[in-house]
Amino acid sequence: MKDQLRHLVLRAIAQVQAAGLLPADVAAPAFVIERTRSREHGDFACNAALLLAKPARRKPREVAEALVAALPQSDGIGRIEIAGPGFINFFLNAGAYHDEIRRVLVAGADYGRSDAGAQRKMQIEFVSANPTGPLHVGHGRAAAVGDCLARLFTATGWAVAREFYYNDAGAQITNLALSVQARCRDIDPDDARWPADGYRGEYIRDVARAFVAGQSVHADGHDVRATGHVDDLDAIRRFAVAWLRREQDEDLRAFGVAPFDNFFLESSLYSDGLVNQTAHELVAHGHTYEKDGALWLKTTDFGDDKDRVMRKSDGSYTYFLPDVAYHVTKWKRGYQRAITELGADHHSTLMRVRAGLQALDMGIPPDWPEYVLHQMVTVMRGGEEVKISKRAGGYVTLRDLIDTAGRDATRYFLIARKSDSQMVFDIDLALSQSNDNPVYYIQYAHARVCSVHRTLVERGLTWDRANGLAKLGLLATDQESAMMIEVARYPEIIEAAAANLEPQLIATYLRELAYALHNWYNAHAFIVDDASLRDARLALATATRQVIANGLDLLGVSAPEKM
Repeated sequence: MKDQLRHLVLRAIAQVQAAGLLPADVAAPAFVIERTRSREHGDFACNAALLLAKPARRKPREVAEALVAALPQSDGIGRIEIAGPGFINFFLNAGAYHDEIRRVLVAGADYGRSDAGAQRKMQIEFVSANPTGPLHVGHGRAAAVGDCLARLFTATGWAVAREFYYNDAGAQITNLALSVQARCRDIDPDDARWPADGYRGEYIRDVARAFVAGQSVHADGHDVRATGHVDDLDAIRRFAVAWLRREQDEDLRAFGVAPFDNFFLESSLYSDGLVNQTAHELVAHGHTYEKDGALWLKTTDFGDDKDRVMRKSDGSYTYFLPDVAYHVTKWKRGYQRAITELGADHHSTLMRVRAGLQALDMGIPPDWPEYVLHQMVTVMRGGEEVKISKRAGGYVTLRDLIDTAGRDATRYFLIARKSDSQMVFDIDLALSQSNDNPVYYIQYAHARVCSVHRTLVERGLTWDRANGLAKLGLLATDQESAMMIEVARYPEIIEAAAANLEPQLIATYLRELAYALHNWYNAHAFIVDDASLRDARLALATATRQVIANGLDLLGVSAPEKM
């Protein structure tokens, strides 16, 4: 609907320019068409006249009057009013909403999708957990957000590549290898010989048993076989990383995350010389200086609050330089947009990475890459916080949550709030079959419509879709009007979720749509004696079911036909 109104306004602007009421060289402004807060002021409001007033050297209301007079005729518009300083308010007639219901049933699973991205290249990096243990609930939130963003941008026409970056070197990986080696030698975490920074979870025992047994692990397209030699720390490291990468992959599959297109190894940045190359190029571009034996990057030249050490006095690089080198590879791979999903504790790295990229003078936009940050998740059950998983040692794993609450509830709950806000995951609520459980409430709305269709068949009746679409004018109750308005909002929600990198908007919308459906269902029978009214109500109900299924698919949540 918004696209149609936008097209009409653009034609009106061109007409007013042709008539000499607007300068011909004035480009159409980036005007907004948005839903009004109250239908008393129409269905949509447009601010084009306010933006055109200055270049036109006219009062906004005068421009608005000229635009309204030039608007092409449209059967979907009942009337138009000018409000306030010059807002153009559109009041749509029922026929406009009837047309939208028809579009839903024609498009089916494609309703709400668009080609806005024009198949431009986009990369979304998410999860990127170190292969040192099972995925925890925070990784689960990252997976839910990243996977939903990938689904969302695929649905809006972008060529999306999913990437997982992991640290396969460094102190954490050494600690992992030492922990597994200790277990191989039957040393327990309480033993004084246990590594000082070792990992204590039961999974370390599982890895050690598999290594000693000479098992083979397939991860990231490669087979890694354990040698069983407990003194060979490098062999233990390779096997432990592969073993845990496989477990992480299995957890992500259980969570419904689509396969990643690429796994990027941090070690490759060093083995391929990219970290050294990036450091040399930053020096060559004149944005570095030496102080106290260290090499500093002048990040303050690019908006940072202070300069940052790039190479320490001992010759080792700080962690943000490999991050810069990694993002250079993304740019060189041709991604016009790159989105990185990170925990909020990484917020301080954002400015540094962008500053490093700007210092390379490669033509990278200042706001590239884009970041989506997620906050911590607190898991509650029985009114108390759940903190420990026996297998992981000190945290609740994603697999724990999936096995306890189910995949659908886990995905929905982890995506339902804006990612940069802290959230409480209430297991009791996730397990409840009540209207207070949002995922149950939404799925039940979908199942309800499926049940109506089954009941129709059981009564020996049929749904005449063509007749129902032709008789949508019979739907005149308040609940039916509200239902059609909610259904028609779906493409706008998709557009807003993509524009703001906020997939939780879809979750919120689906709950509102389900509320409208349940409210209508409780107020009016769908299967009535009047065949035309019955067909019309089933047309609207079926369109609603389709939109619910489409939205749930973007969230990676199932749409059951029975509950």
